[in-house]
Amino acid sequence: MFERAGRGNRAVLLHPIFADTGPDQLDEFQELCRSAGVEVTATLTAPRDRPDARFFVGSGKIEEVAERVAATGADLVLVSRPLSAIQERNIEKRCECRVLDRTTLILDIFALRARSHEGKLQVELAQLRHISTRLVRGWTHLERQKGGIGLRGPGETQLETDRRLIGQRIAYLKGRLDKVRAQRAQSRRRRERAHVFTVALVGYTNAGKSTLFNALTDSDVGTQDMQFATLDPTVRQLPNIPTGNVLLVDTVGFVSDLPHELVAAFHATLQETREADLLLHVIDASDPFHQQREHDVDDVLESVGASDIPTVRLFNKTDLVERPATTRLNADGQVKRMDVSALLGTGLEELKETIAIRLKGQRINTWISLEGQHAKLRSQLFDLGAVEEEKVTDEGHWLVHINLSQQDAEQLGRMPGAEGILVRENILSPSALVARQGEP
Repeated sequence: MFERAGRGNRAVLLHPIFADTGPDQLDEFQELCRSAGVEVTATLTAPRDRPDARFFVGSGKIEEVAERVAATGADLVLVSRPLSAIQERNIEKRCECRVLDRTTLILDIFALRARSHEGKLQVELAQLRHISTRLVRGWTHLERQKGGIGLRGPGETQLETDRRLIGQRIAYLKGRLDKVRAQRAQSRRRRERAHVFTVALVGYTNAGKSTLFNALTDSDVGTQDMQFATLDPTVRQLPNIPTGNVLLVDTVGFVSDLPHELVAAFHATLQETREADLLLHVIDASDPFHQQREHDVDDVLESVGASDIPTVRLFNKTDLVERPATTRLNADGQVKRMDVSALLGTGLEELKETIAIRLKGQRINTWISLEGQHAKLRSQLFDLGAVEEEKVTDEGHWLVHINLSQQDAEQLGRMPGAEGILVRENILSPSALVARQGEP
């Protein structure tokens, strides 16, 4: 065994290259290292046909890495691919320094950036879930049972004790985050009662979301030219929108192959994305690999259940590319993509007009008629805070004035017995309301 350095940021980078490795992945990993404050002493690439079960790369390449570590005095080795526990342990043993894979590095960056109480809970949960997979086989010295005078216990190994304590802490954090999720749901219902729309900025990390957020809301959210500069979601009111109150949410940026631990832990934050009325997908137009970045963001949105939300694609940083500004429409004549420059303010007024037009048809604000068999649907509408007024006809039917998002209407419309209720054919005209029970 070797003594791990307690601290240190000098690192040797190891980048395995396979047939499916993109040409930009090394640059992205180097940017991740820069965001974490790593001082890179050497970068080694390792072309492979398939991963090695022992070291992930060949034993010869590991010997080369160990030599670079010794020559440069590096404190750790950073690998641009996820490693198994045994692979991480074997490389550590050979190089005699700490080894971090891509997932652990991203978790470390998130821990560095977390500022809010919720963000810290989410990062800790993700880290514990990741660490729990490293206990088995990764730390065999913990498998020895306690022995000796005064140390004999119930026979539980140190490994089992650590696993149990981690499990208890994970359960505690999940409970705390469930409360956060419930609080967010209450805030969402209050916004719906007040007829407040929510627009969320999503996109690849370092695409300029926070700069655009500041330009649209006259805010001063911190912006830096690095990945994951923004972690905790920020909410501000979007001024000068004719549709009424609109909240703009700046969310955490995405990366390719976002670790599953982060997706699971950040459900409370990503809930703002899933429940938005409109998504603004910010794309770095100056990035030569922006098409692949778009697909990566779409994959994450699908994994969190936000792929069906209306989306406008914004090609940002057009001041860095030479091409005329363009706006494209979809089959319904609605804007589906725009060119903007958050830094220069180009296209922002047109963007606000587009937001107003897209939000105008995103809510159902009218009267509907419900009969006795629709009692469960009526109860759900009250739970969502979507009922503004209710009347009862002579026949015992409910005339309900509702105000809810189109997304919620579609979800409620899938309930058993609610088919065809929250559709245009069932919305009552003023004349029909008069015929049923006077002027509502």
